[in-house]
Amino acid sequence: MLRRARRTITILRTRKDLDGWRAQQSEVGLVPTMGALHAGHADLMRRAAAENDIAIASIFVNPTQFAPGEDLEKYPRTFERDVEVLRDAGVAACFAPTVEDMYGDGDGVAVLPPPRFDALSEGAARPGHFSGVCTVVAKLWNAVRPKRSYFGQKDAMQCAVLRSLRRDLAFDLEVVVCDTARADDGLALSSRNAYLDADERAAAPVVFRALGAARDAWRAQAGPGPAAALRSAAEATLAAEPLVRRVEYVSVADYDTMAELDVVPPPDGGAEPRAILSVAVRLGNVRLIDNLPLRGN
Repeated sequence: MLRRARRTITILRTRKDLDGWRAQQSEVGLVPTMGALHAGHADLMRRAAAENDIAIASIFVNPTQFAPGEDLEKYPRTFERDVEVLRDAGVAACFAPTVEDMYGDGDGVAVLPPPRFDALSEGAARPGHFSGVCTVVAKLWNAVRPKRSYFGQKDAMQCAVLRSLRRDLAFDLEVVVCDTARADDGLALSSRNAYLDADERAAAPVVFRALGAARDAWRAQAGPGPAAALRSAAEATLAAEPLVRRVEYVSVADYDTMAELDVVPPPDGGAEPRAILSVAVRLGNVRLIDNLPLRGN
């Protein structure tokens, strides 16, 4: 029996390596990641490989998006396994730079998101986080010059911020947002799920159930309704789970701007999101986020 040859993948460690590789390519799709890859990342990569002449992923644990006291040092780093995920997903190259290669002596320009995001849900919960995201993504977009760049819907505020970054700084690319990948019980796939112990993992789907309860309340509306009713439905579901140590926020917001809503438009049967539900909780010592766009009926 003939054995299928293993797909080769090019590992690029420096900007010079990347520049040489990029000069030989035409239309490129980029998937920025911090590694510790899971099935959700693989979905993004398969789509990037299918929709572009060639796909590249970055693996870089970006220190500028971690606040003091967050999990920078313990963030999972699984590079060899990650390369196998990239290879299986059809990615042709992996850009895996050092901090020094990305930031030099660290005294460089930072890219700030619009100030309005600082007061909203995830922006308020993690001060400075989205400046780090915008800075590293702007560097990657400038270096790779992709036609399309792929992100998961799970990081809803990040997607909104990066759409603004692309528009406001006139990057010539498309930001492609893909549906959140989930386990069979509804838990959104995340690299940080590895921190959950067995009891916490069993309890973690309460986050998705809370979003579902809020969505059910929305679907029951006959017309425009109070966002507070949706928040209350999610909060009641979370309150019933003893391992939820703290609810950081329950957000009902405009899908594009992430601004909090007082009144939610009713279901209209269409495909475009009418609003978005987002939550962040502490389950034991693990921080979980998730969201659910409200669309259709």
